[in-house]
Amino acid sequence: MKATPGVDLSVWPPRYDPAYRPDPASEYWFGEIECADPRARDRLILAKLRRQLEWAWTRSAFYRRKWEAAGVSPATLESLGDLAKFPVVQKAELRASQAAAPPFGDYLCVEPGEVARIHGTSGTTGRPTVFGVGRDDWARIGEAHARILWGAGIRPDDRVLICSFFSLYLGSWGALTGAERLGATVFPFGAGVAGQTLMAVEWARELRPTAFYGTPSYALHFAETARREGIDPRELGFRTLFFSGEPGAGIPATKRRIEETFGGRCVDMGSMAEMSPWMTNAECRHRTGMHLWQDLVYAEVCDPETFAPVPFGGEGTPVYTHLERTSQPMIRLVSGDLARWTDAPCPCGRTYPRLPDGLYGRIDDMFIVRGENIYPSAIEDTLRAIEGFGGEYRVIVSRREAMDELLVRAEYAASHAEPGARAKLSATMAVRLRARLGVGALVELVPEGTLPRSEFKARRVIDDRDLYRERTSNV
Repeated sequence: MKATPGVDLSVWPPRYDPAYRPDPASEYWFGEIECADPRARDRLILAKLRRQLEWAWTRSAFYRRKWEAAGVSPATLESLGDLAKFPVVQKAELRASQAAAPPFGDYLCVEPGEVARIHGTSGTTGRPTVFGVGRDDWARIGEAHARILWGAGIRPDDRVLICSFFSLYLGSWGALTGAERLGATVFPFGAGVAGQTLMAVEWARELRPTAFYGTPSYALHFAETARREGIDPRELGFRTLFFSGEPGAGIPATKRRIEETFGGRCVDMGSMAEMSPWMTNAECRHRTGMHLWQDLVYAEVCDPETFAPVPFGGEGTPVYTHLERTSQPMIRLVSGDLARWTDAPCPCGRTYPRLPDGLYGRIDDMFIVRGENIYPSAIEDTLRAIEGFGGEYRVIVSRREAMDELLVRAEYAASHAEPGARAKLSATMAVRLRARLGVGALVELVPEGTLPRSEFKARRVIDDRDLYRERTSNV
């Protein structure tokens, strides 16, 4: 590819000019790359991939061991298609590596003293995973996030309110470093402390931020808090609201609700913390689904069992490979998410493949009721499209007399408090859920504000069938 202002692609990792910034009127950060003929960009990706594999091969016992067992090496990579011959990496392998070689595992490819930032998972569902990020890698993460935020419409004259945890969680830190690199004013308010949402609303009313980052669930909670104070969320002036952490911003009815609530554009982003820069699955300001920014993190959408890439139009799980990471590179890391991909054009002019429906579920979030595969995102999309829905819900799956039961406990809006309106709302929900899911659901309505709100990733599904199995096994 021809020379691109702001970055030297003749070296690996690429060398970025920290003073570079496009003209604010420009649609693109690096238009030469973002709008390139895919075949030309693939040559750049292949060159980066070869260097990334060589780096991991020479510096990581983890990858050398895996690849030798599979009969592959950097020398066997002659085309991008050859990457599918390399074994995938599962999260359990990363945890096992760190247990055997604490704290960073034997896939750390720099000296421990070169690690500048330590992040990680919370460990709420098992052993936490430690992320060791080198100083140069962190600078490149900022460069990538700035470029992608630019595509979402963020500009140096924006004021970005970050309402997310500043802790081990990487999402808030990535949004911060990307917005700083872009030149925007950043307001890292945080979340999670009692009363903090009310404070955030009051500060937003005074300081007039133009952009918001958090989870979709938290944005709707933020809006409810504003309304209780007599503030119309649209009056706060958010032009762009960008999200990660849960699939809500990619669910059509939730996206619509956020945009109608705030009067700004709702932009869906996010991949995995291990894959930071996590924004490399990200919508542009046209919001036609997540672009896969393939020259930063190379994504394949793969069959969940064989991990062979599926053709465009197919559904599978994204498998990710870093292209600019020296400290803890991930090469063919399985996400466990579900997505469909396409190479259809986007009005923005970028030529990346896209996930038109975003990441709409997780393989391990799917549950089966009477033979039907049920995804929580389908329930959310159905409920939020119904007038009278009060904003929050829970799904309880149970088993009685060996038959699965699906209960959807949903709030009703104050406008539907009258018994006749509630009965009609309940019937509408039941009919639409059956049509969408393929199985009937019991609908239980509760007043708006009854169910707890989340300040982070919402957990809305409760599966009680194990309790039934325990009871019957003890009979």
